[in-house]
Amino acid sequence: MSEAHLLELDNISKYYGNIIALKGVSTYVNAGEVTCVLGDNGAGKSTFIKILAGVHQQSEGTITMNGEQVTFDSPRDALGNGIATVYQDLAMVPLMSVWRNFFLGSEPTKSIGPVKWIDKPRAKRIAKEEMTKMGIDIRDTEQPVGTLSGGERQSVAIARAGYFGAQVLILDEPTSALGVKQSGVVLKRIVEARNQGLAVIFITHNPRHAYPVGNRFLILNRGQSMGSFAKEEISVDELTQLMAGGAELEALEHELEAAGTIRHEDLTTE
Repeated sequence: MSEAHLLELDNISKYYGNIIALKGVSTYVNAGEVTCVLGDNGAGKSTFIKILAGVHQQSEGTITMNGEQVTFDSPRDALGNGIATVYQDLAMVPLMSVWRNFFLGSEPTKSIGPVKWIDKPRAKRIAKEEMTKMGIDIRDTEQPVGTLSGGERQSVAIARAGYFGAQVLILDEPTSALGVKQSGVVLKRIVEARNQGLAVIFITHNPRHAYPVGNRFLILNRGQSMGSFAKEEISVDELTQLMAGGAELEALEHELEAAGTIRHEDLTTE
């Protein structure tokens, strides 16, 4: 590609001995865009995240940032290059306050000579301001983060990543354990992050969540890319078909119809 993207993966493969976890995967993401990576369980999404997050190194292929080839030897290395990952388990301490979870060891400090202490008023103000920017209304930053809903906790993690200088934000299945309303909250936060100029990589198995917020879609199936598409190149129904494996889905439809348990129109999406 002639144009330099903020983050680009070219022909990425990962092998564990004879096991192929990823094979020939290519995609990119730019500032102010959302690239959605879709796939069912076992599609290779976790391996994809771990390579970008610096947990594992790819066996083949290249990663470039702003046109320069990079290698991430560790999660700290990836973070130092501006890639922040928000995992499903969120790495939060439920009994600690919202503002303490926002900083988690990186709190602003005051000092007199060799003596340092946490600047609590400033930390609370920054946490509240940053979350307000993301459209998160937390009345009291002293409340334990465990009292927040799942969607609100995801929102705090997204705001935290943006504050600490992330250029690329990787979200690992942020809506998977949430209900409809809370999923909507997280999708709004993804749009806010995009609008603030972050490049977002949204990992999900739900095309109905991905399509409204995504600019580009990478579909993985058993470690292989089924294609990378701009939004105008694919519909949500085509996305679902590719993700599920069109032939497998059709075979299932025929089996269910033959068994008389379901009608064809029940399986077609609106």
